[in-house]
Amino acid sequence: MKIFTCKDRLEDIMTCIYDAWAEALKIGHNQIQLKKEPIFQQTMFDEYIHIDGNPSKAEKVIRSIRRNISEEAYLDVYYATLSAEEDALQAIYNFLRAGFAAGGTILRQYSNPHVIKLLEIRRRVSNEAHHFREFARFQSLDSQVYVCHLEPRSDVIMLVGTHFADRMLSEHWMIIDDNRKTACVHPKDGENYLRYLADEEFQTLRKTEEYEDEFTDMWKTFFHAISIKQRENYVCQRNLFPIWKRKHAVEFK
Repeated sequence: MKIFTCKDRLEDIMTCIYDAWAEALKIGHNQIQLKKEPIFQQTMFDEYIHIDGNPSKAEKVIRSIRRNISEEAYLDVYYATLSAEEDALQAIYNFLRAGFAAGGTILRQYSNPHVIKLLEIRRRVSNEAHHFREFARFQSLDSQVYVCHLEPRSDVIMLVGTHFADRMLSEHWMIIDDNRKTACVHPKDGENYLRYLADEEFQTLRKTEEYEDEFTDMWKTFFHAISIKQRENYVCQRNLFPIWKRKHAVEFK
């Protein structure tokens, strides 16, 4: 078995699919597996092949999905590339095998396990992005730039950033993924873009959570003032706002 591995980035993932597919044409799809890095434990008798991102190959895969399957299929695949699930990359590959064979009708084949798997992954990624849109808390730095720290399991900060792009259009802000050391940056009246942070940049930006202003104190006061002691239900609260998502919510500090 040949196992193709790559970093958890869209360009690397699409390149990995391209190279794995090319090899599968020689030895068969059943002899190919795809996994995201890091690989914590390698199997003894399999060959591991690391793939680096290639813009040309990645664009060919994306163009082929859009042309030969559908735009909706590419959107499903894109959401799956953001997933932190261990088998997400293999699920994409299995779906594309079925999709390129069936064309645009593949998304209506609800009994196909590869279609079901991909749609389930997309739903979980979409739900996580929706949760963090609600849980995002911005810190104001001298009323010049707003910074939000998140630690999502899936790579959803660009999805979260899209939500705020038209709500905070005339502000400088950034949403930082502390797990991946990446940032969705929005310049005033500009377009969002993804930035991979160097270690020094990340350590500097981590200190932004130490800043507090009058609005932070007002939000904490509001949060506690509206609570009703007799109706406290911590089990329900944890279901709606899980503890692992509260790390950067100022009202719980």
